[in-house]
Amino acid sequence: MTSFDTSPPLNVWRALLALAVVFVMLATTGWTALRHDRVVPALEASLSAWEEGSVHGRPLPDPREGPARIARFFASLTAQDRTGLARSYPLAVGNMNGAPVELRYRANRIALGQARDSERKRTHDDRLSPAGQREAGRRLHRYESLMAPGRQILAFDPEGSGRVAEVFGDLRRAQRISVIVPGVDTDLLTFQRTARRYAAPVGMAQSLYAAEREASPDTRTAVIAWADYTAPDGLGIDSATAMRAEDGAVRLNALLRALPGQAPVAMFCHSYGSVVCGVAARGMPGRVVDIAVAASPGMRVAKADRLGTAARVWAMRDATDWIQDVPYLELGGLGHGEDPVSAAFGARVLSARDARGHTGYFEPGTDSLRNLAGIGVGAYDSVECAHNDDGCRAGLPGGPTPGRA
Repeated sequence: MTSFDTSPPLNVWRALLALAVVFVMLATTGWTALRHDRVVPALEASLSAWEEGSVHGRPLPDPREGPARIARFFASLTAQDRTGLARSYPLAVGNMNGAPVELRYRANRIALGQARDSERKRTHDDRLSPAGQREAGRRLHRYESLMAPGRQILAFDPEGSGRVAEVFGDLRRAQRISVIVPGVDTDLLTFQRTARRYAAPVGMAQSLYAAEREASPDTRTAVIAWADYTAPDGLGIDSATAMRAEDGAVRLNALLRALPGQAPVAMFCHSYGSVVCGVAARGMPGRVVDIAVAASPGMRVAKADRLGTAARVWAMRDATDWIQDVPYLELGGLGHGEDPVSAAFGARVLSARDARGHTGYFEPGTDSLRNLAGIGVGAYDSVECAHNDDGCRAGLPGGPTPGRA
């Protein structure tokens, strides 16, 4: 008599075991995952409300429309109507490319006030751990700081680790605009620091703005501290790949296309921010005339002329910066390509001998800051090259003719 094995195959047992684990998890959590709706982030909720709103019976435009369409819509409204929309949909208006910048400042102040009130309640919420209450306290203080009189918050999103952008100077009337793109560990709480002030986006922007005004007192400048992307958290896999940079590049180019006026724009990209700028370069509008990177791990290309932009590309690195020890290659998505200060890359290499360490490039009194400010105001004859051949100023006003440096 033949005997047959009637036990289920191994893969069936594995499926049954997986189902059992899921059942136990659902039973012990009270089917939480099935009974609770997803918490909608505040910005998403504000945008959804905007899409269902109207003004004087007119539907509001799709917030994903191009900035020119959004600008025309706001221009068609009265000042009272614009203010009403900022009050009703503060996060939507505060982050809407194409909305008047002064209106965005006003809307974000309202949104910050709402976020502040929410965090104040959380600091006394017994359901939070002591660590959670302290975190709420830190965010509360950051919101209060960002609401200080005179601050111009161009973008704000409290979700997750938070995103924010701030303007120094008169953006609408500026003759030259500078945009600072920071690197890893940049979020709402690290946007501004008391210790190591010039290692944070606000300190970088304040320092550059002051240096630009000193370099050219008659030039109206504006500087944007742009931390409106989710930067990598530390030196992990995110910082070794372009995933965060790709998302950031989309947001960065959306901002650049929406900047008011026609003033030339210079990009100042620090550390992983240079990866963001490298990915974004091909899609940057033509008014971006300079891209300067400092402490760069690479720009995702082998040569500057492969960035796909007509902007001048500048690079600097001080001799004590640890970034020089990273592998300058790209393999299987890891790494960011050629060293931007190498001769092979082909950027214009600037002096940074006064800078100290990875975050010292915006320190007042350094040659690195003076060089960045010179680029920001278009005073190219003032920049100091890293090498004696003066090649980084070739072909510029006040510089040697190409091929004769």
